Amino acid sequence: MEKLLEEYRYGYQLLKKATEGLSEEELRFKPEANKWSIHQILIHVADSELVSTQRMKKVLSEEAPLLMSFDQDAWANSLDYENLDSEQHLLLFQLLRSSMLPILMQLPPEKWERVGIYADAGPFTLLQLLEYRVDHVRGHLAQIARVREAYQQSKI
Repeated sequence: MEKLLEEYRYGYQLLKKATEGLSEEELRFKPEANKWSIHQILIHVADSELVSTQRMKKVLSEEAPLLMSFDQDAWANSLDYENLDSEQHLLLFQLLRSSMLPILMQLPPEKWERVGIYADAGPFTLLQLLEYRVDHVRGHLAQIARVREAYQQSKI
């Protein structure tokens, strides 16, 4: 549990390091027309964190609450991610994590077994929700590395 919470704590720093020194051209490069740029990935990660923080709070505060999924592509398209500020969204991500961390760190073991129910995926414990948050950042860090590599290859 300690290791999981530490990785959760350092999610912002990992994202910041992965995007350090990138030019605007690199941030907005899309490896394919239907793939996201690093700029869009950062905004998505913040939006996902916003929704997930609310889910974790519901699980901690309500009995078996209904948890809703969201359509990430609809958000990216409808909210016009291209014209949003990715740095501002990274700060939002940092604030969400830093506001949730003290709550998570003081939980007794039985709270980690509290459950929320996704209409489309069934029950998830608080622990599973936290594991997903950590995995989500890992997955997008790998995606950022792939986009960076594709950008470098496009310049050869």
